[in-house]
Amino acid sequence: MDWTDRIRQMKIALVVAAVLIAVGSLVVSHTLTRDLETEERHKMETWAEAMRALNQADENTDLRLVLKVIDENNTIPVIVLNAEGRVQTFRNVRLSAPTAADSMAQLARIGQQLRDQGRAIRISLDGSNRAEHIDVCYDDSLILQRLALYPYVQLGVVLVFVVVAIFALLTSKRAEQNKVWVGLSKETAHQLGTPISSLMAWTEMLKETYPHDHLIPEMEKDISRLQLIAQRFSKIGSRPEPVPANLNEALTHVADYMNRRTSRHIHLQTHLPEHMIIVRLNSPLFEWVIENLCKNAVDAMSDAGGTIDITLTETAGKAIVSVSDTGKGIRKKDLRNIFRPGFTTKKRGWGLGLSLAKRIVEDYHQGRIWVKSSEPGLGTTFRIELPR
Repeated sequence: MDWTDRIRQMKIALVVAAVLIAVGSLVVSHTLTRDLETEERHKMETWAEAMRALNQADENTDLRLVLKVIDENNTIPVIVLNAEGRVQTFRNVRLSAPTAADSMAQLARIGQQLRDQGRAIRISLDGSNRAEHIDVCYDDSLILQRLALYPYVQLGVVLVFVVVAIFALLTSKRAEQNKVWVGLSKETAHQLGTPISSLMAWTEMLKETYPHDHLIPEMEKDISRLQLIAQRFSKIGSRPEPVPANLNEALTHVADYMNRRTSRHIHLQTHLPEHMIIVRLNSPLFEWVIENLCKNAVDAMSDAGGTIDITLTETAGKAIVSVSDTGKGIRKKDLRNIFRPGFTTKKRGWGLGLSLAKRIVEDYHQGRIWVKSSEPGLGTTFRIELPR
């Protein structure tokens, strides 16, 4: 079982656990809320009976128990309305009205709303259904209100837990992938070292045997190029320190190299300002990024050729490099994946070029790289922003 399958299974397990926790929380909270509502209803019935006993009491009635029942309600909001809807008394109700008259009007409105909602107990003062009565209107206590909100709070906590867990898994996966790419890059640089050394030795022997051969200097250039490539691979995974460098010169190096090694049907043009643009660069790595974009552009063109334009401009605090081609373009469904490691639309290739380019630009140079525009059959423009 590979890492991707394990990640998928862990995601499913986390989602299932979250659903079970959420369902269990809702069931328990619903049961507790229902039981507490029933208990508060019984308390209000007892409180209403105490109010009736208080209204019917005479000078010989012992009111100690009645008053104790009435006074012990310190949590349930209650408003007592008479038959005309006027407020007789109230307890545990928060008011926001500025004056006493406004407060009584607010209490009357709240009591009427509770009565309309069926949250009232009618008490006949003389035992007859048609005689004068009072309505004991009550609302949920603060504890019951909090308990009703508790499942949603718990669901939010579970959701945050699942999101954090999935993010941690994805981060772990990404870190594992990075280790693989870094190890592969360093191993590639190591493996290139031996044949490069041999080629350098053979070149020296050829120079002694054929001192005037004009092809030997070209071979030395290619060997130097291989050394540069090995150096670039060896730096993947380390933290190279950019230094102030002339961006015009770096782009010119890339253009010269690509012009010598691409078909004559492909025209590579540079559009550079006359003045130097200085940015902090690790030149070997950044030049590799531009080369990679140019090679992708060459691969996207047909045998008839096309044009590649490298343009350098500047804005306040930023240098902008654009690499445009007249190739086949990128399909819209592929745009979101082109920087993902392993993704490629080519028959050959590992799909690492743009992923490494993004890492070099964003992680090492604190810049940005993205596809500015791409139209199938018309071409693609990549843009890079670097801080100055």
